[in-house]
Amino acid sequence: MSAVRESKSPSGVAINNSPAQQLQKTAVVHLGLVCITFSKDVRFRTITRKRYLELPEEQRETALKVIYRENLQRLDLALTFCVRNSIRLYRMSSGLFPMSDLEDQVGATVLEKMSADLAKIGQRALKLGIRMVLHPDQYVVLSSDSPQVVALSIKILDRHARTLDLLGLPRSSWSLMNIHGGKSQRRDQLVDVISELPENIKSRLTLENDEYAYSASEILEVCQRAGIPLVFDAHHHICHESLDSYDDPSVAQMFYAARETWANPDWQLVHISNGEEAFRDRKHSEFINAMPSVYREAPWIEVEAKHKEEAIAHLRSWWLQ
Repeated sequence: MSAVRESKSPSGVAINNSPAQQLQKTAVVHLGLVCITFSKDVRFRTITRKRYLELPEEQRETALKVIYRENLQRLDLALTFCVRNSIRLYRMSSGLFPMSDLEDQVGATVLEKMSADLAKIGQRALKLGIRMVLHPDQYVVLSSDSPQVVALSIKILDRHARTLDLLGLPRSSWSLMNIHGGKSQRRDQLVDVISELPENIKSRLTLENDEYAYSASEILEVCQRAGIPLVFDAHHHICHESLDSYDDPSVAQMFYAARETWANPDWQLVHISNGEEAFRDRKHSEFINAMPSVYREAPWIEVEAKHKEEAIAHLRSWWLQ
């Protein structure tokens, strides 16, 4: 079923006169940077769960405060990098604030205390017209047979949603959180779980087709029933269906079907990657050297290639020109 078209801007903030907006006025397709750069310009700190739990309890808050503060500064630098390189789509790292979803609530408390600083970063992104999105890690499985795994998955999503709230980013698919379907043959459960999600999660949630468990048509059905957008990935599609071309008719068919799930088609997001050693190789290549023709109609494309910003520049040089 078709969603109702949204008419409001992401936040109510005018972005038409921002530097990034001016740089992109003639561009129809926005290519997105995923998490870090191939260069050392955009990097983030982390801490392992083992190392964190080894710390004396009285030291944990200080340790996380240092990491969070530095990562927030680096996130600001990532926005600067995007402006300099005319990039208006940025996928934040799901590990930006490590340990913030643990039961001890230490990380969550640290983030709350930093709320004013997070809000400044989010406001800057909105003013620059840079779309910030998230792709939570593989541990988020809403279709799991285990109630404990589902509960943990919702907890992780809730933590990410709260972070987006602290950044002041809108509760809409503009600031989406994208996940995979998880365990196969569980479409009914996926729909049921999604229908019960709190608004701060569901309003941002999108689903993506994958190479194994959920084909594009299967996850499309879930998205239609649950009333959430589908992020179509052409490479996952050709791998799942064993196709020999990105211009197989089914690629365009699924692209257009996915567009119908977006309340605002101008916000439709898709993914692209190429196989490293063969066309249907699941491992990502360094650059993008093959594109679906229909992607020229995609307003937002996340570029999943190992050479990150260099892959974006390469794609612009041969495809967008």
